Amino acid sequence: MITRQERENENGVTFYNGDIEKLITRLKNENGKNIYCDGGGQIVKLLMEKNLIDEYRVSIIPIILGDGKRLFKGGTPLINLKALPCIQYESGLIQLQYERE
Repeated sequence: MITRQERENENGVTFYNGDIEKLITRLKNENGKNIYCDGGGQIVKLLMEKNLIDEYRVSIIPIILGDGKRLFKGGTPLINLKALPCIQYESGLIQLQYERE
């Protein structure tokens, strides 16, 4: 888990507060599949600013809320994306997928 404060690992969760680029590089060089980030706008903005996101998945949930929030925080550079096939679930949720060009 990415955090601003130094914390001891607990309950199988590793906390990290160092350089995000070094962490992503290290993780990409380890065995395993994908790195998944599901977080608040600040961590996503940081990853976007450093061009560290390879694929974006945006889920559309079929509920009208009336009000909403921005999908991404402002101030990030222009990022060109290529649309991938979307996935539609029985619940009505549609997941849009994009990869960096």
